[in-house]
Parts: sequence; structure tokens; C-alpha cells
Amino acid sequence: MIIAERISKIGVVPVIKLERPEEDALPLAKALSEGGLPVAEITFRAEGADKAIKLMRDNYPDMIVGAGTVLYKEQVDRALAAGAQFIVSPGFNPKIVAYCIEKNVPIFPGCVTPTEIEAAHDLGLTTFKFFPTQQYGGLATIKALSGPYHQFKFMPTGGITLDNLKEYLSFKNICAVGGSFMVTDKLINGKEWEEITTICRKAADIVAEVRN
Repeated sequence: MIIAERISKIGVVPVIKLERPEEDALPLAKALSEGGLPVAEITFRAEGADKAIKLMRDNYPDMIVGAGTVLYKEQVDRALAAGAQFIVSPGFNPKIVAYCIEKNVPIFPGCVTPTEIEAAHDLGLTTFKFFPTQQYGGLATIKALSGPYHQFKFMPTGGITLDNLKEYLSFKNICAVGGSFMVTDKLINGKEWEEITTICRKAADIVAEVRN
């Protein structure tokens, strides 16, 4: 099963910023896995993202671990060296997309306009991040784009919560959603691993309700 299909089956991708990877990566990976969301997008918004990726991949081999907020080729290289299984970028940079294709790693670039979608598709992509979701019109915009682009899938991120998760996942062109509501700075800094697991379980239950 390819990465995009595995991510779609899980349904929710925790988008994570880790300031202390050596300290928090493993208990966080355990909390996500026990909560039914064995996937992580570790963002390069914080230094040491590659350390967190490697720790999770080495110790939780059944998890899907990727890199987010990837803006430069050097970050792609660091992520892949750490074992990242997918790359996410906030926008569409054709050079980064082409580099990831060259490296044979799945990339989900942010595409919010018809022009970006067509440019990304021209490079062979069919699944796109939609970011920031709420600011770009949310589900209504994704539905409108899915008219002419019905063959493509979207992964909306930004403004997704437990309250609107079901609504987003119920739309057929959304393969998964990205969110940080279960991995907020407050929860991670407070080492509230059990609470993170609880929130993940609630999200996983919504996925199961919608998809089954």
C-alpha cells in the first residue's frame, strides 16, 4: 500500500512542532500510536525536526513519519536521511516537488488555486495539501475546486478541530486532514501524553464513523 493510501486509511495527520525532540519524540509517538493515529508530520518550524523523525522511525517502525514545512532541498535531504516517508510543503514550489520526485519520496505541496493544482498535476501529483484551510474558504472552496478537479484528493490543514473533523472527512475528495489540535504546544510542553492519546482516540473514532 502506498503512503498516500495508508495516510488516507488513518484519516488524520498530526502536525507537530517539537522543540525538544530528544525528550518528547518517543513519548509523543507512543501517545499517537496508542490513540489510533500512528502517523506524524514533523515540521521544520523547529530545529531538530530530523532528529525527531529518526527517533520515531527507529523506535516505532510501524508509524508513518514525514517532514512538514519543507521549504528547501537541504531540508528534504535531512528529512530523508532521518528516514522520512513523505514530505509536505506549505506551498507549491516546483523545484522542491521535482527534487522529491527525483528522490522518489511522496510530496504533498500546498495548492489552493486552479493554477497551482494544474501545475502540480503537470509534475505528476494527484494529492495536494490545502493550506491554510479556513483562511482560503474551507470546505466550500475544496468542494468548488473538486468540480473540475474531481480526480484529485486534498489534505486540508489549518483550522481543523474535533468539532469540524467529521464534516471535512465526509467529503469524498478529502483523503485525510492535517491538524495540531491533538499536539498543541501546551499539551506537548506539559507532557500531557495521556490527554494527547485521549484526543487522538476521539479523532480516530470520528474517522471510523465516517469511513465505515
